Amino acid sequence: MAEIVIVENAQAAGELVADAIASLIASKPDAVLGLATGSTPLPVYQALAARAAQLDLGRVSGFALDEYVGLPVSHPESYRSVITREVVEPIGLDPKLIHVPDGAVDTIQSAGSEYERAIMSAGGVDLQILGVGTDGHIGFNEPGSSFASLTRVKTLTEQTRRDNARFFDSPDQVPMHCITQGLGTILRARHLVLLAFGEKKAAAVAASVEGPLTAMVPGSAIQLHPHATVVLDEAAASQLQLADYYRYTWANKPEWQGI
Repeated sequence: MAEIVIVENAQAAGELVADAIASLIASKPDAVLGLATGSTPLPVYQALAARAAQLDLGRVSGFALDEYVGLPVSHPESYRSVITREVVEPIGLDPKLIHVPDGAVDTIQSAGSEYERAIMSAGGVDLQILGVGTDGHIGFNEPGSSFASLTRVKTLTEQTRRDNARFFDSPDQVPMHCITQGLGTILRARHLVLLAFGEKKAAAVAASVEGPLTAMVPGSAIQLHPHATVVLDEAAASQLQLADYYRYTWANKPEWQGI
């Protein structure tokens, strides 16, 4: 089972995960980070930016989870633009070392395999940041995705498109397709850190952490990983059956062990 950490709020979660990333970079200056987008990981990036002056970031590289297909990279909601705006520039990472899947339509048939090769060439992801959708998706691996899946094109569900419509002027502007790291790709990362905040995520969190291992809940794939950490606020943890046990184990964890 993944380690479950329940904290007071999203800011506290951001500080906790930023500390873990800072420790990773201190011990491995060429660390490879897996970068999620959306509102959930923002507290992590903000806390990491506050620590940037004390970190040697010159060799840190990163791989985004996904990208929209057919959305120009110059569009403010392309994940290339989002990663640049919310991660690369505030933290001070080298843009040349930050990779995002290529969503261009004319090269999309080979984009998945090329991204897989790039991740492998970098030595694999050391720490992968994840969010979880209200339907249990991670990355853009919608319900029904294979646990062995690699980077590929997926059709987004109506629920996901509705959830992401807040970033666009209208729901119709949300692309229908994406290119995403597969569940198999994600599971190759050495450490998974999944974050979730708010009551709307509570059912998906409970299904992912305590429910059966099933392709209908892609987030449940984290149960297969030897080093997965789930960081939640109280609202996101509200449907966990063993919440008290998770609080107890975290409170009594040896101080020398990080997340």
